Amino acid sequence: MLLAVACGRPTDPLPRGKVSAEMASAFENYLQAVADSSEDLHSVMVLQHGKILAEKQIAPDTAHIMNSVSKTFTSTAVGFAIQEGLLHLEDKIVDLFPESVPEQPQGMLSDITLRHLLTMNSGHAKDPTYGIRSGDGDWIRGFMEWPIEYEPGTCYCYNSLGTYLLSAAVQKVTGQKVVDYLETRLWQPLGIEKPHWEESPAGINTGGWGLYLHTEDLARMGLCLLGGGKFRGKQVIPADWVAQMSANQVPSIGAGVNERMLPELQKSRFAAYYNPETNDWLQGYGYQMWRCRYDAFRADGANGQYIIVIPDKDAVVVTTAYIPNMRQEIQLIWDHLLPAL
Repeated sequence: MLLAVACGRPTDPLPRGKVSAEMASAFENYLQAVADSSEDLHSVMVLQHGKILAEKQIAPDTAHIMNSVSKTFTSTAVGFAIQEGLLHLEDKIVDLFPESVPEQPQGMLSDITLRHLLTMNSGHAKDPTYGIRSGDGDWIRGFMEWPIEYEPGTCYCYNSLGTYLLSAAVQKVTGQKVVDYLETRLWQPLGIEKPHWEESPAGINTGGWGLYLHTEDLARMGLCLLGGGKFRGKQVIPADWVAQMSANQVPSIGAGVNERMLPELQKSRFAAYYNPETNDWLQGYGYQMWRCRYDAFRADGANGQYIIVIPDKDAVVVTTAYIPNMRQEIQLIWDHLLPAL
């Protein structure tokens, strides 16, 4: 027991730092702004220099649905599989899943690689997820049958089912579901109790959604990403993979639209929304992570789940929520918390 305490077990609570008067005031102002905006914020945690400065949680013992924050953890699993020589960025999905290739495949189907899935550049003009996941058939085959309108690698279109294929690829080459594959590689090193992750009818973790984590789990992942893959002095995620995940790999645009639609949207009555100077969804996309303003990057899940990493401030901000207006949610963070860091 003495040795465990001396070494600082990963399951120890994250350390608390001394909060400045400026941050204390900023945090109170932030919470008031959240209340004034009628945002349904479930938890928020602000960390700097590896320590928690401020937090508020409604149900700290409750695991929250991550929605698309799940994608960042699937990408991490892909990174481990690449490091171990089991996958490669240029692997083609038709080679990974020959059993799901349609009898008469589309011409550009054979061009789609894992890199295209990671960067949401599979060539689809519309996200096929909701049209396919509602059925009980072969989701991978459904993805392959969905119309490919653009050359893979040339058009960003948010695509959650593409992340499901990444999860399936990891399971195919490792023989383990992603949640199990990450047990010794990520969950244990970060001190995260093995979480629940939803599965498809085929018994594959959904990848792009369906993961449940606690607020402090998000903070641990955020600190690891901030540290270039290191957590408590140990390299957990390969540093080069963190760099690639968090880099601006391709142009980006929010869910529900694709890159080719942006010029017209910027001329429409929604032009103010599609202004890169004010929109955190137009800063570029990495490997299942978004770039932000202020040279930050984030894992991002529907209705307000965030891991926001701010390297310039050596800081992380995490939230769980039910806030459909995610643009308003992140703007309050920039307005109130960022200046106090």
